[in-house]
Amino acid sequence: MITRNTIGSPVAALRDGPFGSFGVQGPSARPPYGRGSLGIEVADDSTSLNPPSEKVDFGNEVDFFGDPVLGLKKLGFRVFQTNENIGYGGADNMPNIRFEIDPNLSALPADNYSTMVWVPDAAPVTDRWSPFIDATSTGFWYLTGNETACTQAARCTFAQLKASLNDGGAQPTIYTAAVGKGRDFMWIGAVDGLRINHHIYDFEVDGVKTRRAG
Repeated sequence: MITRNTIGSPVAALRDGPFGSFGVQGPSARPPYGRGSLGIEVADDSTSLNPPSEKVDFGNEVDFFGDPVLGLKKLGFRVFQTNENIGYGGADNMPNIRFEIDPNLSALPADNYSTMVWVPDAAPVTDRWSPFIDATSTGFWYLTGNETACTQAARCTFAQLKASLNDGGAQPTIYTAAVGKGRDFMWIGAVDGLRINHHIYDFEVDGVKTRRAG
């Protein structure tokens, strides 16, 4: 868990399962890799801050540092979404992929920080594990600092966001990579099989295992 990006008392913990809701059988009833996943729990009205909701990021502050943002080609994950989560915040109430980056924009030389956020579309299934959800071709992306036209109010595709950062100057670089949730609606679920380029990150109760994507 990235401590400085945590608000409230959320949970982001490596766990066994989940193994589907009652009555769910077959491959979608178990985590897609191994036996475990990353369990995430955030509340929507639990702090004295504004907004009052919690936030959590589970990620890596070391291994991606300095990597080129424009070198990101394959991204996504599998999610365990529930009907209860949809009741809390609608069908698009889903966890995110977040990259803290240095935008390195020629027009904003003093701006050395933004977060690049993927907001997925609604999960294709509920109360079971989804197939792989591709962050490069579904959902939308934005930058938190309004550095380009890709803002939370002006949704961009992954290709549009990368193009907006490629202004001919120094290349944007990554600080951290994470899966996160908040600050918005309550969400209790799990993520597994986080893909970043040629690697798939398999969340297991005894650690995160790296698999080579086929």
